[in-house]
Amino acid sequence: MHVGIIGHGTWFPSGKMTAADLAAATDIPEEVIALKFGVKGKPVAGAGETTAFMGLAAARKALADGGLDGSAVDLVIWCGAQHKDYPCWLAGLYVADQIGAKKAWSFDMEAMCGSMMVALDVAKSLMLTHPELDTVLLVSGYRNNDLIDLSVPATRFMLDIGSGGSALLLKKNAGRNAVLASAFRGDGSLSEMCIVPTLGAKAWPPSMADLERAHFVVPDEEAFKKKLGEVTMPNFYAVIREAVQRSGLPANGIDYLAILHFKRSAHDAVLAELGLRPEQSTYLDEYGHVGQNDQVLSLELGLRNGKIGDGSCIVFVGAGLGFVWASTVIQWGPYTEQ
Repeated sequence: MHVGIIGHGTWFPSGKMTAADLAAATDIPEEVIALKFGVKGKPVAGAGETTAFMGLAAARKALADGGLDGSAVDLVIWCGAQHKDYPCWLAGLYVADQIGAKKAWSFDMEAMCGSMMVALDVAKSLMLTHPELDTVLLVSGYRNNDLIDLSVPATRFMLDIGSGGSALLLKKNAGRNAVLASAFRGDGSLSEMCIVPTLGAKAWPPSMADLERAHFVVPDEEAFKKKLGEVTMPNFYAVIREAVQRSGLPANGIDYLAILHFKRSAHDAVLAELGLRPEQSTYLDEYGHVGQNDQVLSLELGLRNGKIGDGSCIVFVGAGLGFVWASTVIQWGPYTEQ
């Protein structure tokens, strides 16, 4: 028994910030933003293009790609951002209703920008243990750029954050595009090192002044950078290698790496560490970082540009603020036992 991907979709708003726009907002030279930060441009949602709206648009594309109607879906897992249309609100149930998934139940979950990999593993586990779950839809929307104040120097490392949506349609015994193993690492010592300090239970009830602070802050920038420098890359390498090993594949068996967007030097370092060529991945400098949508976006770009084909071993990998590192292996094309 296996679980495979039968449909995928992404959706991005037409609004955009260019490297020049970001330079004007931050006083960082445009060339540095385009080349060092690796952001030539990023999609930015406008009025009405809410978190759930973008996830729903991507979900409809995934259903169309899979050739299924929403009524065939048994479970909708929202794995998009917590910054949703309303607080304390289940976006997955909204999506289920809008696509006509009348028999589906739903829940929302998040591991920040590691969410798509966690959702793949959770969905696979549920599908293999619940006979009634045959078709599951993973949906993500993201516009955390709302929570970035580009005038704050300590959080300018997040200037690449944009808006968008993605979705994956999974089916039991699909016969293709099998979801193999996953691996995760977490480090809770980072949990309060980069936060939005207002509008949560710790600062309730909110004051009028809280609106001016409703964006990410780094209370101790030096400690945050030091800690990230110590753990980030080792944990990326660890989850990738563990997921590949658990999938029964050789260490050099990666054909395509669908990795989140981060600065160019870090992207290149991961490829070098894994012995991969640049054409075995896609650098998302035309999109920036669109949260938990980066991996599905990279998948679609890899397919479009002929970097992925039948038999390709694809590794999804990302990291979520807080911090969690997550990786999932997908065997693209006709299913074969590992």
